[in-house]
Amino acid sequence: MGLDCVGIFGMILLVVINIILLIFGIGFLIVGVLALQDVADLNEDHIKPVLNTIEVNSFQVGELAKNLSILLIVIGVFIFFVSILGFLGACSQNICMLVTYDILVLILLVMKIAIIALWFTMQNKVEEEVKSKMLTRLKDNFKSDTITDNNEISNAWNYLFMSLDCCAVDPVTSTTNDFDQTTWCTTSGSCQATNSDIPRTCCNGVDENTYSTAPTSCHSSVTPGTYNTKGCYDALKDILTSHLSSIIGVGVSIMVLEILSVVFTVIVCKFA
Repeated sequence: MGLDCVGIFGMILLVVINIILLIFGIGFLIVGVLALQDVADLNEDHIKPVLNTIEVNSFQVGELAKNLSILLIVIGVFIFFVSILGFLGACSQNICMLVTYDILVLILLVMKIAIIALWFTMQNKVEEEVKSKMLTRLKDNFKSDTITDNNEISNAWNYLFMSLDCCAVDPVTSTTNDFDQTTWCTTSGSCQATNSDIPRTCCNGVDENTYSTAPTSCHSSVTPGTYNTKGCYDALKDILTSHLSSIIGVGVSIMVLEILSVVFTVIVCKFA
């Protein structure tokens, strides 16, 4: 099969585009693996009971984040193999391979457009629902500022504070905060006894071995600089979206390349 000058130009560009797509596919795969590792750290046994109580449209937050990470890996692998198909089809000028490649690229484009549209449509609603559910779960389940309470979810909140260096759901700025409506403050506990305004597990630098000796300037006086000021909603959001900018950048670049690859595939097929 011979190509004229236009066809050769299209073939060369198609080869280059697919080499770049192959690299981006590997990039998606790496981002997905890193995100999956972050989610795995987030889902460790001590913290999992809290995440399991936060649901969005019947999906638990921990599982939802895990599934999104797996989706990134699947897309990365798909892009990798599709780019190889396009590369081989262009080099061999095989019409059947190029047509198959075009169909798969169009499927990828539709998938990514649907995912992006769905995310921008639901983003605010999902974020508001997650935050609302977190506030409700904190109010209903936080019983004590220890990790030895008979309530597993209360213990998990304390592990969350120490693991993510966060406190409450909204950022703590004073002695009036999200804990005011919890059982720990209204029924029984060091907060209800007016000995504490935030849990000892919110203090800077404490862990499961040292939180019990946290300074009173932190949990009783809420002195600035002695406790974690970031709310756990923001901490979780930072983890779950830490790779988002990379994903969006790579995704948009891939979509542009995919559109170009469809154009140059048509050129190669037409001028073959």
